[in-house]
Amino acid sequence: MSNTEKKTSMYENVMHEFNKAADKMNLDAGVRKILATTQNEVVVHFPVKMDDGRIEVFTGYRVQHNNALGPYKGGLRYHPTVDINAARALATWMTWKSAIAGIPYGGGKGGIQIDPSQFSQAELERITRRFTYALGDNIGPDYDIPAPDVNTNAQIMAWIADTYASTKAPSQRANNFHVVTGKPVGCGGLEGRDRATGFGVVTAIKKWVKAHNVDLKGKTYIVQGFGNVGYWTAHFLSELGAKLIAVQDHTGSISNPDGICPEELLAYAKTNKGGVGGYPKAKAINNADFWKTECYLLVPAALGNQITVNNVKDIKAQLVAEGANGPTDSEAEEVLLKKGIAVIPDILCNSGGVIGSYYEWLQNKRAEVWHIDEVLERLQRKIEHSFDLVVEASKEYDCDLRTAAYIVALKKIERVYKERGVFP
Repeated sequence: MSNTEKKTSMYENVMHEFNKAADKMNLDAGVRKILATTQNEVVVHFPVKMDDGRIEVFTGYRVQHNNALGPYKGGLRYHPTVDINAARALATWMTWKSAIAGIPYGGGKGGIQIDPSQFSQAELERITRRFTYALGDNIGPDYDIPAPDVNTNAQIMAWIADTYASTKAPSQRANNFHVVTGKPVGCGGLEGRDRATGFGVVTAIKKWVKAHNVDLKGKTYIVQGFGNVGYWTAHFLSELGAKLIAVQDHTGSISNPDGICPEELLAYAKTNKGGVGGYPKAKAINNADFWKTECYLLVPAALGNQITVNNVKDIKAQLVAEGANGPTDSEAEEVLLKKGIAVIPDILCNSGGVIGSYYEWLQNKRAEVWHIDEVLERLQRKIEHSFDLVVEASKEYDCDLRTAAYIVALKKIERVYKERGVFP
């Protein structure tokens, strides 16, 4: 999936995008200095006993970019690519994403630099609990609220919530389980949170095609990454009559011009260590050929920096909808736009996850139970409203959707700093 050629880092991309938008809108110089850096960066090294009795030391990160609009919010990922620069980029994107969505959160992100497939379930639990303990009060239900991300899930969130709550006085434990979102429903999770990001991606796609008088029925699409976001995006697109013809993940790339059923592929992946490689109802293709697949829609829903100058020339889609965070580097996007390929940017397109997390957080704080129909209806309205704001900004500033999305976010935060001032 990745190229051996040098890539621009995600943090370089996020700063390039930030500066481009700040110049375009003439962002206040003082606010620009504040937003150009992170507020807090936490690095923890912690020991964990393995199943065989040996001790390993792991490194975890939590970066908090800005909390002008509310508590820090963002995922925790378990992946070998996790480092301080990646966490900075992802935390910064979360600030913009929350601002565009109009929810009272700032941006945070973090994780542990591991390959979780190399550890047993018991080891992952101990790693997670020890990481939570090491973070201590650097997270909290009204301060910094983690959520699932790459290679983390509802079970891991449940372990974090339980560990964090266990460090509080018995009388306060029940008031601390919303320290994380994305929990299992039985542990205070939100119905529909599992599909919120994918549902949001498809909602944004529907808004775009409607504005361009396009019917998705019969349109072909390809998906990179078939985890939570990739699967649910495919699920909702197929319900609309679109046809999945190629998928790529860490186990390889597959193609079938006659169509791939997302439900059948998911069932296969569950028996294949979560991967699509070897799926019998599709042909194996080279990873490079995946990007050459002629289609209407491309959904990158894996890791960052996947569409680069090395493969962008091969892309034959008409629309790119970013389900992942930072999947397109800045140089590659310029090429896409020159080729007439539209891009729905990540901070708008995949914001369904943080919106769903906000609803779960509210549900917990209010001691309420929300049902899935209500959740998805609220989520759809939020995404549609955000999309309209970005389109309006795009027209006002005569710019692409990504720059417009940044402008929407920056204007909201700039207004807060101007109204409240900066503490002397």
